[in-house]
Amino acid sequence: MELLTPGSGLIIWQAIIFLALILLLKKFAWGPIISSLKEREVGIEESLAAAEQAKSEMASLKSDNEKLLKEARLERDVMLKDALTTANKIKEEAREETSKISSKMIEDAKATIENEKKAALADIKTQVSLLSLDIAEKLLRKQLGNEKEQKALVDEFVKDLNLN
Repeated sequence: MELLTPGSGLIIWQAIIFLALILLLKKFAWGPIISSLKEREVGIEESLAAAEQAKSEMASLKSDNEKLLKEARLERDVMLKDALTTANKIKEEAREETSKISSKMIEDAKATIENEKKAALADIKTQVSLLSLDIAEKLLRKQLGNEKEQKALVDEFVKDLNLN
């Protein structure tokens, strides 16, 4: 049974060795392990804080983006409205200009037609008067072919002149 119960000297030496081992582990193993755990804990806390800050910045950027998008849509709507107004104005001006031009062309055409009509009527009157003179000359030559008729016609004209 002596093998089962250790001696007191052995227990003391084991206790001293155990304490020395604990001191060595504390100095060389636990200190670096605990400091690296504290560094890791600080790193994780900083990462969480950075993630939280990034999350808040992302929310801020998202709201800014939505605001910018809304402003861009409003500006686009205003630009489209202005473009439509300008296009309608240009169309209206083109219609008015076309109307003015067509009215002027119609007036010019009417004036040209009227001038040509007057010229044609003047030409017809000239031709009619020439034809009338030719006919009158032929009739007078035929009727006043002898001298008696000529003297009678001259006497009649002289009589008419004295009366007037």
